[in-house]
Amino acid sequence: MTKIIGLTGGIGSGKSTIAQYFKSLGVPVYIADDEAKKLLDNPDIQNKIKAIFGELVFENNNISKEKLASIVFQNPQKLSELNAIIHPAVKKHFQLWVANHQNEPIVIKEVAILFESGSDQDCDKIITVVAPLETRIQRVISRDKTSKEAILNRIKNQWTDEMRMAKSDYIIENISLEIAKQQADKIFQKLSNPQN
Repeated sequence: MTKIIGLTGGIGSGKSTIAQYFKSLGVPVYIADDEAKKLLDNPDIQNKIKAIFGELVFENNNISKEKLASIVFQNPQKLSELNAIIHPAVKKHFQLWVANHQNEPIVIKEVAILFESGSDQDCDKIITVVAPLETRIQRVISRDKTSKEAILNRIKNQWTDEMRMAKSDYIIENISLEIAKQQADKIFQKLSNPQN
């Protein structure tokens, strides 16, 4: 039976870097945010989004991720409405993906809002990646060329590190990448042990 490992962390924590590291160790990794973005091209999903958000979020018949983000990260109600469309579709896609990897001892599902979306219920174990707030903000500013205010708005819509850590089996502190990789190695060894 394949063990599903949830991997989460706040924006800028470096969870995607850790996910890539697990991938380099041979673990199949499902990046939920990437799959959610692909689903925005699905005509059924587009129609549902159009019904709620109207034409404002469309450019050349495609959903503008920037326009959509600027609305939902300012408005928790709209974020909930968007999640109600996207999350069930991602969940269904993930179940098919797991079925295609059923011979693997472990797979990782990387989700920014693992707990908020209820995806933690599908996981056997959970890893949370943490980093100091200022480090996270600097990483996102240099990655996304965005403002501190926009980042803090997104952080406000996510669980705190303390909330995530309280419900996690493993914590990776991602201040130094080398030390974070060493922590990931130890977790990988534990998870690879059939007794765990």
